Formats: sequence, C-alpha cells, structure tokens
Amino acid sequence: MSNPTCPETGSVMYRDVRPMTIKYKGHQVEIQMPGWYCDDSDESIHTGEDLKVSDRALNRLKAEAENLLVPETVRRIRLRLGLTQKDAGRLIGGGPNAFQKYESGEVLVSHGVTSALLLLERDPSGLTVLKKQKQGEKAA
Repeated sequence: MSNPTCPETGSVMYRDVRPMTIKYKGHQVEIQMPGWYCDDSDESIHTGEDLKVSDRALNRLKAEAENLLVPETVRRIRLRLGLTQKDAGRLIGGGPNAFQKYESGEVLVSHGVTSALLLLERDPSGLTVLKKQKQGEKAA
C-alpha cells in the first residue's frame, strides 16, 4: 500500500505505531497500535492486520472484566490435561479450531468453556466422561 492521504488535511500519512487506550466496563489498557497516521491531525487508518492488535487487546480486557479465562490460562489448562487443540475443541466445545482461536486471543472464551476448563483442571477425571460421550455419539 502506498502512503495514503489524510482525509481531513490532505497530508501524506505515514506508517507508525502509536499508543491507544482501550476501555471496557471500567477496565482499560494502553496498547501500541500499528497503522497509517497523519502528523497534522488525529486521523489514522488501520488495516485488517492492524485491527487484530486492538481486537485481541479488547478480548483480553473483556475476559478480565467478565471473569473469563485469558489465552495463556486456556493453553496451560489444555496442556495440563494432555489435549491437543483439536481434541480440546471436540471434547469441551467450539469445534476443532476453537482452541487455536482461544489461545491466540482471536476469540473470547465463553462462560461455558471457562467453567468446563476450570472444573477439568480441578478434576481431570471428567475427561473420561467427555470421551465416553463422544464415543457414544460416533456409535449412534
């Protein structure tokens, strides 16, 4: 992409990373947001890749505010349970690609998945129940 022109001033915009504050339900975080910025105004343009930075930061903020698991905790519990991402998605919920998205911060973990992971962390024998259920579904 060639340097865009600022819609407000007509000046050339430049690629940069600048601080941005994200707020959610009384919580806030400052992130370093990549994008095209105008030095003569407050205008900025962000690509889809740029927006992944703010989307993931907002998901983390929501997780903290809503008492949901953050990506690192999801990964830690899944590994402790000895599950691959695909197996965790099939057994616990969300489908085969869900845990990749949870662990990258791309998708916010639901209350149900949070509860299931916390229960399984406390009592991993619950995996046996989930595995038997999946085997029953295949046999039906």
